[in-house]
Amino acid sequence: MQEQDWEAVVAAATRAPSIHNTQPWRFTASDGRLELYLDEGRALPVLDPTRRQQVISCGIVVEFALVALAAAGTAGEVELLPDPADPDHLATVRVTGPHDTTDADRSLAEAIQQRHTVRAPFLPRPVAAELLDQLQAQAGVFGVWFKPITRSEEEVATVFLISRAEEMEQGDPAYRAELQSWLRTDPGSVDGVPLETVPTDDPAARPSDWLIRDFVVGSREPHLFRPPADPAAPPPEVERPTVVLMGSEADDRAAWLQSGRALGRVLLQATAAGLAASPLTQALDWPATRTQLSSRLSLVGHPQMLIRMGYPAEGPVGVVSGRRPVGEVLRLESGG
Repeated sequence: MQEQDWEAVVAAATRAPSIHNTQPWRFTASDGRLELYLDEGRALPVLDPTRRQQVISCGIVVEFALVALAAAGTAGEVELLPDPADPDHLATVRVTGPHDTTDADRSLAEAIQQRHTVRAPFLPRPVAAELLDQLQAQAGVFGVWFKPITRSEEEVATVFLISRAEEMEQGDPAYRAELQSWLRTDPGSVDGVPLETVPTDDPAARPSDWLIRDFVVGSREPHLFRPPADPAAPPPEVERPTVVLMGSEADDRAAWLQSGRALGRVLLQATAAGLAASPLTQALDWPATRTQLSSRLSLVGHPQMLIRMGYPAEGPVGVVSGRRPVGEVLRLESGG
């Protein structure tokens, strides 16, 4: 491929979501090859000490790159962990020849630009079972299971563990400091989580059965007293998003990468269908609550990602987190 082609592919690929928008990736491109490495300088030692969530993020990048290649008329294949001596060398994407671009390829490529994380409440519109079946089938291509949380006892257990994990994280000064270090107030920031994309009110006060991550817990004044609600007022409508748990049989870097690839396809197909999503990963951050989730839900394998999905009230365009310039993450080798 030509240099400008790899730059375009990487520009699209790095639209992938990542934990706290840390963008923990770097690339090297040469003729017909794109190498992906884990960027050790962008670690989250408190939240993600094993780098599991960041490796999953890199798996999403791999899949976005393949989608961009297909939309440009190029076929590609992926080798995961190509160098046993370098575990941070996560993947090699190789060009294998021309590709007859389909309408589906173009739709997924357009979804790369449209997709963004939506933490606001979704519309009270259920996600069709047929669409969930399609997303489940897509995840299965990667050997990743896709489990909607639909049974009441499973929902109660998952909601409890999310709330418990959020409480544990909020009580950890090191966690709060790390979270604050990735929160951005400058609209022009190229990484981190923009303040305007996160609710500044206490998420626990949202009329929802699912607790989103509280990004500003360290800066909000504590509410020592809340006035009682008007007993004559109608109760607020409770948001009930579709919540899906994704996981894998193994729990190593190869499994994390495959989980990320599956998640990337699921997010793009969901976006193309008009859905939005955001993570609910608190219960997966902590080994104890992650293990308890597996036990309480009788899971076969390891949970890797929990996401809420639904139809956004804001429409397809919203606040989009910044991305590092391509020149900062991509090195072009001679002949590339």
